[in-house]
Amino acid sequence: MLPLFGKMTAHKNRYSTLLKWLCFALWGAVVVLLAAATIIEKSRGTAFAIDHIYTARWMVALWCVATLAAVAYLLQTKLYRRVVVFALHASLLLILIGAFITHIASRHGVVHLSVGNTTNEYILDDGTEEQLPFRLTLRSFDILYHRGSQAPMNYISVFEIDHDGTIVEGEVSMNNIFRYEGYRLSQASFDEDGRGVCLSVAYDRWGIGVTYAGYAALLLSIIAFMCSRATAFRALLSHPALRRGAMIVALVAGTHSAMAADLPRTIPRDAAKEFGRLAVYHNERICPMQTFAIEFTTKLYGKAEYRGLSAEQVVTGWYFFYDDWKEEPMIKVKGSVASTVGVEGKYAALTDFMSVEGNKLAESLRSDNRKLRGDAEAANEKLDLIYRLAMGELFKIFPVADDTGAIEWYSQGEQLPASLKYEEWLFINNSLNLIAEHVAMRDYTRVEELFGKIAKYQRQQASSVMPTEQRFDTELLYNATNHNRLIAIVSMALGFIGFVVFNIVAERRRRWVVRLLGLWLAIIVGYLSFRITLRWYVCGYVPLSNGYETMLFMSWSAAVITLFMSRKMRLAIPFGALISGATLMVAMMGEASPRITQLMPVLHSPLLSIHVVVIMLAYTLLAFILLNGVAAIIAHLRHADEDVEYHTIVGRIMLYPALFLLVIGIFIGAVWANVSWGRYWGWDPKEVWALITMLIYALPVHSSSIRAFQRPLVFNIFVVCAFLSVLITYFGVNYFLGGMHSYA
Repeated sequence: MLPLFGKMTAHKNRYSTLLKWLCFALWGAVVVLLAAATIIEKSRGTAFAIDHIYTARWMVALWCVATLAAVAYLLQTKLYRRVVVFALHASLLLILIGAFITHIASRHGVVHLSVGNTTNEYILDDGTEEQLPFRLTLRSFDILYHRGSQAPMNYISVFEIDHDGTIVEGEVSMNNIFRYEGYRLSQASFDEDGRGVCLSVAYDRWGIGVTYAGYAALLLSIIAFMCSRATAFRALLSHPALRRGAMIVALVAGTHSAMAADLPRTIPRDAAKEFGRLAVYHNERICPMQTFAIEFTTKLYGKAEYRGLSAEQVVTGWYFFYDDWKEEPMIKVKGSVASTVGVEGKYAALTDFMSVEGNKLAESLRSDNRKLRGDAEAANEKLDLIYRLAMGELFKIFPVADDTGAIEWYSQGEQLPASLKYEEWLFINNSLNLIAEHVAMRDYTRVEELFGKIAKYQRQQASSVMPTEQRFDTELLYNATNHNRLIAIVSMALGFIGFVVFNIVAERRRRWVVRLLGLWLAIIVGYLSFRITLRWYVCGYVPLSNGYETMLFMSWSAAVITLFMSRKMRLAIPFGALISGATLMVAMMGEASPRITQLMPVLHSPLLSIHVVVIMLAYTLLAFILLNGVAAIIAHLRHADEDVEYHTIVGRIMLYPALFLLVIGIFIGAVWANVSWGRYWGWDPKEVWALITMLIYALPVHSSSIRAFQRPLVFNIFVVCAFLSVLITYFGVNYFLGGMHSYA
């Protein structure tokens, strides 16, 4: 009897092993194919990738077989005995079932409506027509704009549904869908004449409900997992390796540069400051002239100051003293700088531009510059910016109300409304000329007075659309407190030195370094909290809408998480300084002074802020795991077994919340997409790579099944290599793969 029992056990074990490797091999194949699909999509287009890969029958079959293999393996290993862990996997299964129902039973398309017209037909994604069980009539379509701006804030379509004589009023706008009889209508686009709209139509009676039930079950399971004492996560928290050692950090000093003499002429700093307080219509919003000046200077030179001169002095220098500034080597093109004359020798002085011949020359230069390539194209863009500034085209500082009361902003020399009063017309057309005369006479007291008169005129004419004095002053404070570059450089240096110190200095000598770097991280938290709060108040929405803002938040998150983890995890402080500094530096790569813009209508949703916050917290923890893995590998090379064990335990602990936050962030994003567009998954490259990242990092938490991950070196090498998927998800999609989520 015993031999028979032994044979049955051996057969069962072989079956379980085969099932296990089949399961993980299939999921590995899914990951590889998804990654390949994003690359193919770049060259062949989104429609090709969706039709031939993402939703192809063979791909759906692969998903189904992989899911069935996973279910069989879970039952084979009797995972249902561990209720919390089983609930986690069951909720994921429920989500996949919901997705499958959506795939086979849902219909998506678009219906075009014109004001006053009625239809009951819509076009499916495959181009075929289908009838709705009701008739739609568009009553009105309106675009709401941000106050004092031409930037859209919302699109609102009001329509009527006639269902067998039953009349129902409906309305859709961005992030506000309309539901009726299982159909979901959402705003898609509108006609140029504003008399017609396209509404997205989605019919998914059962799939969404099942999927949402899976989301809810997953969230509850994650909470139960993190709280349960019977899970691997709680066992790791009490591991004896965490009781050894203290934290480390390091110290570094900074330097500054000297100023050169022989500066080009400009107006004094005090007069330039008054100029900076003027309002200007720029970048689809009303902002201080200082903001425009900073963007202009940064665009030309890469920095917000030039040779000790403020951005306002740079702009007024170019405007009032063009002959001096055209010789300045401040036009930066791929790391080098040149003067206006050096970049384009044909460029004449500002006085030449004022004549008819000068205008012809300017057009000739622009025509010539269009033929340039590479660096010359970048130089041409900056030369054009200088030309428009010198002509005053960029100074839209004069608000004028039209017959309807709407405010339009004009620069001096633009065609003004014929109905404008003569006194007002005279003021607009002569203000800057009068200021230029007093600048030439060096009567800067009078210059400041004239800037003040323009500011007073702006408040009188545009009080209904101007930002409040508090918001205006807050933006000036925000501009004046930008020290991101210095903070980033010091943080990276401190983090690197701290990392080195940790590996070469005895533990008892690290405490003073720990305290100093801990203080520095507290300063970073305070500084970034202040900056983010100011930006939030100025722009009027949670600043998480672009690459700069999300990197800024990630830098803040790294510093905050570090301070919380510092007591139990020795390397948290240097890691935190490195990550905080690196992400802050990355935030500045696109623009040293990124624009504050009006928020796109679709981004006006609290779900966006929650989604981005959760995802960035996950990425921050994964970055910590990366550096912790590097430290473990170094410790292995030094044969420091205790340190290897410590880093491995720390990495395993951080992996659970990082993975769970990533999962939650993905599904919050799916809910947001469903609310905004009527579908919760669109196979966008960033969505796909977030899913790939989740699947990759899910592997090492299954160390009881994949025993190789129980070996510290294997685990740490894997998490270091796995971070490549995070880099692709964030930077690869933004800068190379593109897609709807790209905001490089």
